[in-house]
Amino acid sequence: MMLLARQIFKAMTTALILIGLLSLLLAGVDIAFAMAGLGVVLLLTADLSPLIMPQAMMASMDNFILLAVPLFVLMANVLLRGGAGNDLFDAVQSWVGHWPGGMAVGTILSCAIFSSISGSSVATAATIGTVAIPALISRGYERRFVYGLLAAGGTIGILIPPSIPMIVFGFVMSESIVDLFLAGIGPGLLLTALFVVYVVAWAHFGGGQRAAPRASWTERWRATLRASPTLALAVLILFGIYFGVFTPTEAAGVGFVAALVITLVIQRSLSTGELFAIARESARTTVMVLFIIAGAKVFGQAITLYQVPQAVTAAVVVNLVLPVAFVGTICALLLVMGCVLETLSMMLLMLPIIEPSLRDLAIDPIWFGIIFTMMMECALITPPVGLNLFVIQAVASDGVHAGRVSTAEVARGVFPFVLLILLCVALVIAMPEIALYIPFHL
Repeated sequence: MMLLARQIFKAMTTALILIGLLSLLLAGVDIAFAMAGLGVVLLLTADLSPLIMPQAMMASMDNFILLAVPLFVLMANVLLRGGAGNDLFDAVQSWVGHWPGGMAVGTILSCAIFSSISGSSVATAATIGTVAIPALISRGYERRFVYGLLAAGGTIGILIPPSIPMIVFGFVMSESIVDLFLAGIGPGLLLTALFVVYVVAWAHFGGGQRAAPRASWTERWRATLRASPTLALAVLILFGIYFGVFTPTEAAGVGFVAALVITLVIQRSLSTGELFAIARESARTTVMVLFIIAGAKVFGQAITLYQVPQAVTAAVVVNLVLPVAFVGTICALLLVMGCVLETLSMMLLMLPIIEPSLRDLAIDPIWFGIIFTMMMECALITPPVGLNLFVIQAVASDGVHAGRVSTAEVARGVFPFVLLILLCVALVIAMPEIALYIPFHL
């Protein structure tokens, strides 16, 4: 009887904590302050020292791994301002642009290549979208299709390494970031291939677009040569991490310095006067990320003391014995949560609660990390708070159709791509080796 009463009390406590957090979010409180504030209230209610909060916040940020976040953000912003996306887009288009649907195929490939440099979905969508949207629309591609293509293409930025969300996942779960990066290659290429197949089929069955003229060999080599420093940077980062030449944090530092050399010295597409604006924007993004991490640390400690993860784990072990059933349930939950939470907040809110269940069900954390990342891709393009929707809306509104693009129009365009991401998730769940072969067998 006492055991049943204790279980009911834990369930009620868990429900009240989650309802309290949801209420704060619905009231418009920033996710970092909502988690930190609720965590402090829970700690004080339990009559614990308030010094736990600053100690937890300092401990969450005092980690060498997190240095990679500002460095990758700096590198992405340098390349964005330096016009690397334009060079990359032109080079890829010179080779495939004359195919049926070739310009859209080239856009997806450009997103995939830039993803191997930036580590950010937003940076990928904004960089490639700036040049691709007017080019695609001028060739007769349907506007809704173009916006969906770019919003979804940007999501590849957090799957193909490097990836800022994977760095945070590895930090929170104490897993190898190198293994996570390498595990993202297979699913990233698979998702790129699914997007390309869909684009080709869409063009074949009446997309209504006009093919671009075939580029001459001289034009191809000239465009490729112009983009070669950016391509070399992608190869340097990926193979440097794969062969153990440097850690992900060191790779971020090397990439940032190389990006400066490319844009300031080789291509001279960036002036030193722009560096302050780049640093300021990168600092703003980095502080946002670190604030969310710190808030999540305080909240995570509080819910652990209240045994919320233990209660959730007990419920999972009783009701979801099979690991696949647990992963499927988490995917469904993430799909719903992605409609109201941004990706990093979703990750840092969920992981402390479900981490014990992963251990008890013997689920490979690297495999689960890739599935989690792909579900975060869905969150980036599902309304009402999908960040890539707003990025593409802003980019498109600044272009040839200024003032005529709505978020709803972008959202309608991404629906087929959401289904493709979910298909990719299903394939990785059914065949884990898609993610695990490269880090553990190659």
